Amino acid sequence: MSMSTSSSSASVFETTGRYTTTLQWVESSSVVLPLPPPKPLLIATPCEAGEFPLLIFLHGYLLYNSFYSQLLQQVASHGFIVVAPQLYQVAGADSTGEIKSAAATTNWLSEGLRDLLPPNVHPNLSKLGLAGHSRGGKTAFALALSKSITTTLKFSALIGIDPVDGMDKGKQTPPPVLTYVPHSFDLNGMAVMVIGSGLGEVRKNPLFPPCAPKGVNHEDFFNECRKPACHFVVKDYGHLDMLDDDTKGIRGKASYCLCKNGKSREPMRRFVGGIVVAFMKAYLDNGDASELMSIRYGHETAPVELQTVEFLE
Repeated sequence: MSMSTSSSSASVFETTGRYTTTLQWVESSSVVLPLPPPKPLLIATPCEAGEFPLLIFLHGYLLYNSFYSQLLQQVASHGFIVVAPQLYQVAGADSTGEIKSAAATTNWLSEGLRDLLPPNVHPNLSKLGLAGHSRGGKTAFALALSKSITTTLKFSALIGIDPVDGMDKGKQTPPPVLTYVPHSFDLNGMAVMVIGSGLGEVRKNPLFPPCAPKGVNHEDFFNECRKPACHFVVKDYGHLDMLDDDTKGIRGKASYCLCKNGKSREPMRRFVGGIVVAFMKAYLDNGDASELMSIRYGHETAPVELQTVEFLE
């Protein structure tokens, strides 16, 4: 459990907002619940009584949801419930199963989530956001755009955190999301934010391809968005720099070796958490866009340098 001492006027970039948070791991097969979740979950939630908007967060390729614990707690401490399913342990190129699992988790929320929340903490199911990192970003876009895989709840906001649609243009992983037709994403007016990493398209070394290659990365996703949409690209930080400071195990150690990284993860992670909070406050929570606009125009100092800030309005 993380303790919060900041006031209600704390910056969105503060890692501890006005709420105390708790982090809960839920194994779908090892808990006795009226309706177990379809996938194992990591849930970050405020502890204080109230009704809070929800965010579903989808992890990146071959990563664990636990690698995002610090990021999810930062978001939750500012007044959001974050549900992060572990979509798979091992996966191939095709992400169709992940899209279906994300939809199943979404459909489970209305009947199953309340049993896993602290007393007097209530989810506002009419204020639901969908976010994903890397391949999870692709999966989030695919689910939001899908006409064949539907959900019982409606998403109001979509966030791609350095989304990646394959190895290169023409080498998209199935099902492809990008069409390379500008403003082609038909999301029925859903607000979209795309976050990019300046070093994501840079090779770590000659042996490995870049983790977010040009032609299938954040830039291409944003080019296909319709208004309202925004795009923030962080200079001098890499594709995995929003993960926890200490990611353990073989996959955790590999996360330091495969992608070009910044000097440390903490600034990028704080920025991603803060911009997600500001965006959700504007389009998901109370309609207050003041913090998002303050970041847009540089009135609020971000913990990183931004190389791109774009809005479609």
